[in-house]
Amino acid sequence: MMNPRIVTFLLAIGALAVWRLALYRKRHDDTIGVSTGSSRLQLSQLLLASFLTIFLELAVIRWIAVEVRIFAYIKNLALLVCFLGFGLGCALARGRVRWLTAANALLGLLIIVRWPWQGGRVLEGLSQALGAASDVEIWGAGKSWNWAHFTLAAAVASLLLFLITCIFVPLGQTVSRQIEAAPSPLHGYSWNLAGSLIGIVGFLGACRLMLSPTIWFGVGLAGFALLQSERRDRYLMASLIVPAALLLHDSATNDHFSIWSPYQQIEFTRIKLPDGEFVAANLFVNHVGYQYIVNLSPEFLARHPHVMGEPSEENHFNLPFRFGKATPSVLIVGAGAGNDAAAALRNGSRFVDAVEIDPAILALGKSQHPERPYDSAQVAVHLTDARNFLKRSQNRYDLILFGALDSHTQFSDYSNMRLDNFVYTLESFREARDHLAPDGVLYLKFQVNRPWMGERLLALLTQTFGKPPLMFRTNLTAFLPATCFVISSSNQVEKALAADPRLAELVARNRVAFASSSPVPVTTDDWPYLYQEGRWIPRTYFSVALLVILLGLALYWQIPEARGSTPSLFFLSMGAGFLLLETQAISRLALYFGTTWLVNAIAIGALLATLLLGNVMIELKPELWRRSWTVIGLLGSLLIAYLIPFRSISGSTRYVGSAVALTFAIPVFFAGLLFAEEFRITDSPSSALAANMLGAVCGGLLENLSLVVGMRALLPITIGLYVLAVCGLGWRRFSSPAAVPLADST
Repeated sequence: MMNPRIVTFLLAIGALAVWRLALYRKRHDDTIGVSTGSSRLQLSQLLLASFLTIFLELAVIRWIAVEVRIFAYIKNLALLVCFLGFGLGCALARGRVRWLTAANALLGLLIIVRWPWQGGRVLEGLSQALGAASDVEIWGAGKSWNWAHFTLAAAVASLLLFLITCIFVPLGQTVSRQIEAAPSPLHGYSWNLAGSLIGIVGFLGACRLMLSPTIWFGVGLAGFALLQSERRDRYLMASLIVPAALLLHDSATNDHFSIWSPYQQIEFTRIKLPDGEFVAANLFVNHVGYQYIVNLSPEFLARHPHVMGEPSEENHFNLPFRFGKATPSVLIVGAGAGNDAAAALRNGSRFVDAVEIDPAILALGKSQHPERPYDSAQVAVHLTDARNFLKRSQNRYDLILFGALDSHTQFSDYSNMRLDNFVYTLESFREARDHLAPDGVLYLKFQVNRPWMGERLLALLTQTFGKPPLMFRTNLTAFLPATCFVISSSNQVEKALAADPRLAELVARNRVAFASSSPVPVTTDDWPYLYQEGRWIPRTYFSVALLVILLGLALYWQIPEARGSTPSLFFLSMGAGFLLLETQAISRLALYFGTTWLVNAIAIGALLATLLLGNVMIELKPELWRRSWTVIGLLGSLLIAYLIPFRSISGSTRYVGSAVALTFAIPVFFAGLLFAEEFRITDSPSSALAANMLGAVCGGLLENLSLVVGMRALLPITIGLYVLAVCGLGWRRFSSPAAVPLADST
């Protein structure tokens, strides 16, 4: 029987062939234009193009990171090329709007990534080749560097980056054209921000509803169609939804299906015995094996004693409970689909707090786990992130279990944070220690693939408890090994080993040790990069950043106007500074309110709303805001944000987090004022937007410096960029005597 994915792929190619034939019969060229009719129509086009820009940015970033895993590890890679494409479109505002090029680029991207042969994962080798470095951990990547494989992978990656860039060029052209056609540039820019805000809300709503990429890209192509000026052009563009849907289609049955949660793609596969009885379910997250849902009830194991590869008491789900009290109170962070909660109930736990961030995984646990642990009155389920729960909970526990938390899923499409970044840090383990009852035990399970990762976890726990943990290896599932770290502030672990000779023998038989040639830095809230060996920029990151730079330069110098001029220093620096400021705000808020999709939505939405407020204030009352005071407010508020030691402030997490939000909102507001003041009087809004977006690309590349200096040190870099922007204002005044003085009130 033919693979269903191959069937839908061939149907998609057939649909594309029919579409190309219809296009040829119309004798169409590649320059479907944009109407320049009434002001109402222009406003609708501006709102729609702004909406589509953000919506498609988020869609492409999420989807490509799932399908091509190297994009999930290299910080902001897809975002930067989206910015690059939009910025190039702004620079080409007066050129032909190549909507068909964008549509072909999107379909080409889908065809390459969804190529169904070679096991359906033709681009898996790209991640393995580009990620084959010893100083960064990428699941499934190679362990040794091969220049031939790397060169081929770099060529394929360059093609993907080029296609993503092309998707956003006509959107940049449309937005910049409509802003120039507005009564004033600032008026048009305000509507651009409003459309962007709607786009963020729309996409995050789609994620909350767990809609699939078929819907995401269908919305994008429908938007492309609505932006066409002729009816037949609209039909032609809208018809591309059919092949796109076929390319993105994944077959589903009761025993195998996929879910797009607010965070990641989850593939569920039910495993049955020959007699049809459920034995386990396999969960893949972003095409990587994540965990199993297993039935370890005594009744099931009595009927099928040979299903598991080890005795029941040696199974890694049951092992943690042999170190603590007979009827413990338990906290499970990273509760997943319920295996650890089921084990807690089997081992007589009094009550269990189960913390899980992903609603889809939690729903699968509730509906699919054969032991139904989440239905028990003894289990309290908390849909939040682990760090946020630790900050807010007042309970103490006999056992704190760190479950399947190691995740390479990105938290925010506008920052480099991942879901588990703030869980495996020194501050996080100290908070967990403070939640332990007397004789309480902390038990951590982790798939350690490189010695330096084990060394880091060892150092973290040693610094937290003042002594090294007990370490041994066991099976994470029936197939994958896990390293277990067990520690207590008292001598509870030693007492458990003395009281249970079989446990002591198991630990001695599987004991592990970690040693590295040089000390591995521990992760902190300021440097939370668990999967990176040291404080440097890995060569994988350098390689991909070089691809982005070369692509940007090659495309930028194709613009005739670019060869005879340089981008505005002011708008370039403002774009770079704002991206770093945005990253700081999102990551700091995540520390206090959690790395959840809702926090991400509120943070990004609030940033755009703050910029919009600045625009409105300048548009309504420009005389109230002296440029010199705006500059002082911006630089002063950034300096205050850098100097305030938020970690040392005692009080409610909610109140401290609110203070953090306000502290970062103030410089965002002043940055918005300064940008709006200059954008209001610029001679070329399109060139200003182009420079601003190219600056954002530079800011995204500069963000990699946090891998060396930490996140807090990005604030002085941000201040330096804004100082450079002020210098750009001074240079404009010096080079153009008619320019408005820096201290003027307008």
